[in-house]
Amino acid sequence: MFKKIVLKNGLRILALPQKTTEAVTGLILVGTGSKYETKETNGLSHFLEHLFFKGTRQRPSPLLLAETLDEIGGVYNAFTAEEYTGYFAKAAANHLETILDWLADIFFNSLLPPAEIEKERKVIIEEINLYLDTPTIYISELWKELLYGDQPAGWPVAGTKETVSQLTRQQILNYLKSQYTANNTLICLAGNFSLNAGLKKVQKYFAKINPQKSKTKPIVIEEQNKPQVLLFTKQTDQTHLALGVRTFNLFHPQRFTLEILSILLGGMMSSRLFFEIREKLGLAYYVKTENESNTDTGYLMTRVGVDNQRVDQAISAILKEYRKIREKRVSAAELKKAKENFKGHLALSLESSDAQASFYGLQELLEKRILTPEQMFKEVDKITPNDMLKLAQAIFQPNRLNLALIGPFKKKEPFEKLLKL
Repeated sequence: MFKKIVLKNGLRILALPQKTTEAVTGLILVGTGSKYETKETNGLSHFLEHLFFKGTRQRPSPLLLAETLDEIGGVYNAFTAEEYTGYFAKAAANHLETILDWLADIFFNSLLPPAEIEKERKVIIEEINLYLDTPTIYISELWKELLYGDQPAGWPVAGTKETVSQLTRQQILNYLKSQYTANNTLICLAGNFSLNAGLKKVQKYFAKINPQKSKTKPIVIEEQNKPQVLLFTKQTDQTHLALGVRTFNLFHPQRFTLEILSILLGGMMSSRLFFEIREKLGLAYYVKTENESNTDTGYLMTRVGVDNQRVDQAISAILKEYRKIREKRVSAAELKKAKENFKGHLALSLESSDAQASFYGLQELLEKRILTPEQMFKEVDKITPNDMLKLAQAIFQPNRLNLALIGPFKKKEPFEKLLKL
């Protein structure tokens, strides 16, 4: 299903031929993000991602860069996270050469013009303002701040308005040189292409990548011995909250058990929390339990938006479901439903070439190993009700509980009193 090669300089290339599509996707993944930044440079990874679209030596303006793919009906974008940054382009399969030429151009030849840096600085500050004004987004930022505090893992990926205002072109160039290196980069090609020809084309465009070793990120410090609350006071018509626990990283043997537990609690419309909070109690429009595991951190949390007068009831309802799953084994039928939901969702999500590139590419980049969907399904099939019970008993403990809120409240003490399991 895929072939991986490693060039002498350490660059990894992953090829995923897919004859059932008429498209092809090129994806560049770099193993760096906000966890690699300092307090002074918070937001730099995201800033650089934006600047790659502001002109290159070959296409010296944002318009020329955009037109190259617009005129062939291509789609393209980029993204930044805590541990990786990505750039992709997707078009009809006969435009493979254009895609690779365009990606290599922004990767190697971006001009980072001073005038565009100043202009984009304002754009990113408005993006930060958007997050601040959108509680459904900002609650996740607060959640990370609550768990990890004043260290890279707890800082916003986009940075703050203060740090973005102070970033210099030289800092950006230094970061580009230190992090966008061969050993830290993966080129993924997915879709309708000839395997050998595709690999040769990727090598042609990317062999000149910087061969020096990239800098590593600092170790995440996690210290918690009692329930924690972080309150962001704001006049709102609805309180948005995130309530959950610390868990573990991508390499933990119970990784898939945690994924199934998350789905069973609040990952589908028939899940326990969705049914209890929305369908039975009528407390909220959106209810979602999420599990996130990175290479060095992990958590499970439930997000919900409720009437300001019914926050206590929502918190109690979430904690009640956490207790129930910790105290009683799930039935075989409910466990099977969550497993099949995982399998079906993953299968549907992998229909396109860009999804294939991300699925396989991020595994290789972060874990340096790849599990196929079939291998994941086998791991999920092994999970028993007893496994679920043991995991729930381990993670749903008072000293792991965390609650972040956005709402018109002045004191967090009343919420701290509610955090009991």
